[in-house]
Amino acid sequence: MIVVSAIWISVLLLIGGFALDRVLSRQIVENFDAQLERVLKSMIGASEIGPDGEVRFSRPPADQRFLEPYSGVYFQISGVGQETFPSRSLWDRRLKVDTGHNDVELHKRDSSEFADEPLRILERDVVLPGSNVRWRFQVAQSRQAIDGQIKELRSTLIGSFAGLGLGLLVLAALQAIYGLWPLRRIRREVSAIRGGVKTRIAEDFPREVEPLVDEINELLAHSEAQAEEARRHAGNLAHALKTPLTVITNAATAHAEDLDNTVIREAAAMRRQVDHHLARARAIGRRASTQARVTVWESLEAVERAVSTLYDRVTIDIAGEKHAQVRVERQDLDEMLGNLVENAAKYGHGRVFVTVDPPARGMVGIQIEDDGPGIPEAKRAELFTRGTRLDTTGKPGTGLGLAIVRDVAEIYGGKVWLSESEDLGGLMVTLSLPEAPQIG
Repeated sequence: MIVVSAIWISVLLLIGGFALDRVLSRQIVENFDAQLERVLKSMIGASEIGPDGEVRFSRPPADQRFLEPYSGVYFQISGVGQETFPSRSLWDRRLKVDTGHNDVELHKRDSSEFADEPLRILERDVVLPGSNVRWRFQVAQSRQAIDGQIKELRSTLIGSFAGLGLGLLVLAALQAIYGLWPLRRIRREVSAIRGGVKTRIAEDFPREVEPLVDEINELLAHSEAQAEEARRHAGNLAHALKTPLTVITNAATAHAEDLDNTVIREAAAMRRQVDHHLARARAIGRRASTQARVTVWESLEAVERAVSTLYDRVTIDIAGEKHAQVRVERQDLDEMLGNLVENAAKYGHGRVFVTVDPPARGMVGIQIEDDGPGIPEAKRAELFTRGTRLDTTGKPGTGLGLAIVRDVAEIYGGKVWLSESEDLGGLMVTLSLPEAPQIG
C-alpha cells in the first residue's frame, strides 16, 4: 500500500508540477512580451518620415537603456533600400531581418543571433504616412531576465513539490500502518487461539474490522461444531458396532453351531451402520462448501435414467419447476433422490410421479409419489429408524434409505416427511431443501 501510494503521489505531483510550470512560465513570457509590445507601439506612434525620406522619432525613447551600449534592450527600424535606424544600445551589432515574410501582425520570436546573449524579439511591418516603404520595427530584450525568473520559479516548484510529496508519503505510510494495525492485533489473537490460550477473538476492534472478527469467530464456532459432530458420530458408530461384535465374539467363544449364520447376520448389520455413518460423514464434509449449487431437474433426469434401467416396467414422470436450484452438493442430491425414486419404483405398481415446486420462503419442495399400497400413518415414523423395513416381500434392501435421506437433508438444513398421494393413492415423500441464492 505504501509503495502504491508513493508511485501514485509521485505521478500526480509530476503531472501537476509540469502543468503548473508550463502555466506560470507562459505567464512570465506573456508579461515580458506585453512590456515589449507597449514599447513597440510607442516607437511606431513616435515615428515619422524626415525630409530625406528617412525614419525618425518625433520624441526620444523614454527608456534610457536604448542609449546605453549593450544594455540588453534594443530597437531597430529597417526598410528595403533605406538606411537602417538602430538604437545606440546595439552599438556595432544589428538585428537580423527576415525578408521572407511580412509581419503585418505582431510577430514574436526567440533568437540566438547574439552568441553571448539570447534575445526575445517582437517585430511588425508598418507603412508610415508620407512614405511608400514598408518599415520593419523591431524591439528586442535579453532573455536573461525571464530565464532567471523561470529558473527561480522552477526551483521553488521543485522544492515545494518535493516537500509536499515527502509529507504526503509520510502521511500515507502512517495511515497504512495505523489503518492495518488492528490486523496485527487480530493476528496475535489468532495465534493465541492456535496456542490454546483463547477460544475466540474477544478484543474490541474498529468498526471497519468488526465484520472480519465476527466472521472469524463464526468460522471457529463452525469448526468446533463440525469437530463435535464428527466425534459424536464416531462414538455412535463405535457403539453401533459394539453389540454385533459382542454377539460374534460370544458365538465364536461358545463354538455355536450357527456361527456362520451369526457372523453373516451381524456383519450385514455392521455394514448397514458403516454405510449410514459414511453417508453422513460425506455430507458433513461437503457441506462446508459455500459454493454448493445444483439444478434439481438435472439430478432428477439422471436418477430417472438410472432407475428406469433397473425397473423397466416402471413409468417415471417428472413435472414442475425446471430451473429450481438448491444449496446441496450434486452427489448428495443424487443419493437422496435416488433412494426416494428407487423406493417408489420398487414398492409401487408401475407409476412414479415426481414434482418440483417453485422456490418458496427460501426452500424448494420435491414430491415423489407412487401407486403402491402406501403406509399407514401410524407406521410412517418407523421408516426413519435405521434398519427398519415394513415390507415382508424379501426384496433386496438395507432399510437405511429413508434414514440416510433424512440425515443428509437435515445436514443441509432441509427435511423430509411422508404423506398419502392424492393422485396415485400410494405413498408421497416430500423432500424440502434450501434454495440456492441467485447469482448476480
